[in-house]
Amino acid sequence: MRQAARWCRRAGQRGRLFRFAPALLLWTLFSGCQSPTPYQRPALEIPAEWKLEAPWRESAPNDAVARGPWWLQFNDPQLTRLQEQALEANPTLSLAAARLAQARASVNAASAGLFPQAVATAREQRLRISANRPLTNYASPNQSTVQSDYAFTFAVAYEADLWGRVKGSIDASKASAEQAGADLENFRLIVATDLAANYFNLRQIDIELKVVNSAIELQRRALDLVSARHDLGVASGLERAQQQAQLDATLTQVDLLRRQRYQFENAIATLIGKPAPVFSLPADSGAAIDAARTAPTLPLGLPSDLLERRPDVASAERAVAAANAQIGVARSAYYPSVSLGGALGADSRALSSLLDAPSLLWSFGVSLAQTLFDGGRISANVDIAKSGYEATVANYRRVVLTAMQEVEDGVLGSTTLDSALAQAQKAVVSAQKVLELANVRYQGGVATYLEVISAQQALLASQRQAAQLTGQRLLVSVFLIKALGGSWQVASR
Repeated sequence: MRQAARWCRRAGQRGRLFRFAPALLLWTLFSGCQSPTPYQRPALEIPAEWKLEAPWRESAPNDAVARGPWWLQFNDPQLTRLQEQALEANPTLSLAAARLAQARASVNAASAGLFPQAVATAREQRLRISANRPLTNYASPNQSTVQSDYAFTFAVAYEADLWGRVKGSIDASKASAEQAGADLENFRLIVATDLAANYFNLRQIDIELKVVNSAIELQRRALDLVSARHDLGVASGLERAQQQAQLDATLTQVDLLRRQRYQFENAIATLIGKPAPVFSLPADSGAAIDAARTAPTLPLGLPSDLLERRPDVASAERAVAAANAQIGVARSAYYPSVSLGGALGADSRALSSLLDAPSLLWSFGVSLAQTLFDGGRISANVDIAKSGYEATVANYRRVVLTAMQEVEDGVLGSTTLDSALAQAQKAVVSAQKVLELANVRYQGGVATYLEVISAQQALLASQRQAAQLTGQRLLVSVFLIKALGGSWQVASR
């Protein structure tokens, strides 16, 4: 009687629990239901304008317009051909494109969580059941049997995304895919600017080689003149030796310049996807080199435009968005997972009776799983996600500050180099006049040949400085284009 009473009380408690279970379940579901963590781009301190000097001007950027072939502004057909080869065969761009395709596929994989998953299974087996297996009923002893088992089942399962875990995963995947797209644009910009930088460095050396070879011809004629005067007894052996030493030093510079040229040539080969031993880039004619000296005038936007134009800034911002979504995914583990499932099939010991009505089986139900104790694992994962978000925010701010620094350096550097190049060209003209006067004074017996040697050295130094400033001016233009995020659309005024 006591056992019966206890069983009745327990049954009553279970009955009351079952009556309140639906209400308890609904309260649990909707009280914890939340949307993914809302995202807001981190706030940054952006200056209102650049430190502009003539001839700089502002332009209105249009981020929807694809970044065009900015290298065409340099009016160099050889550079254009190399850029086209790099865009087609550069391995870094191939790697970035593959990562973009992978990221887009991850978005599709994450989006699959919004839909039910259907699985069809079929089974055919021959099996022997043990006679010594645990008993289910003392009145029915086990027996060993050998039989066949044929089964076919169609099952459907669906996880209700009540806490935004799936949506958060989709948001993170989309942001990561957009980051991969920005990375691809950034790699394109880096490869193109690296190629242009190496190309202009090589052309700068071509200009210097042209200058040095002209100096060598001049010094050889001077050596012939001094040698003739020495044979006539007018010039001393010291003057002849001085001119020979000057010529030998200049010839040494040719070898050093050629070594530097080989290095830039090999770098270009790698960027366009060709083995360095089979690639060569001949020296341009003097006219082509002079045409490549002109740097384009670049319109500037406002500092805030860099947030839209630079692909590395866009990539860093998308990384922040992805990290923010991961916080919501981590927090969703605090709440129970709710799954809906159902199955329909047939199971029979004979294939001929598999489709008979008695072989039919089915199931349908709802499952709810709530973590009660995990030793702080979920909280630790949330902290990890938050720390990752803070790291991406710091990186985003670093990238933006670096971008503004690069633009400002490019603007001021271009203005300074323009002035320096104009002054260097005046210095070349002055050095040429000094050499002419030194030769006249030496031939007239008024000055020693040391003045001629010094004038030759000054002229060569001035010409090489002008060539180097020309190359630096082109390089600064390339780096400024990179700092601005590529080509710009000039606003109509």
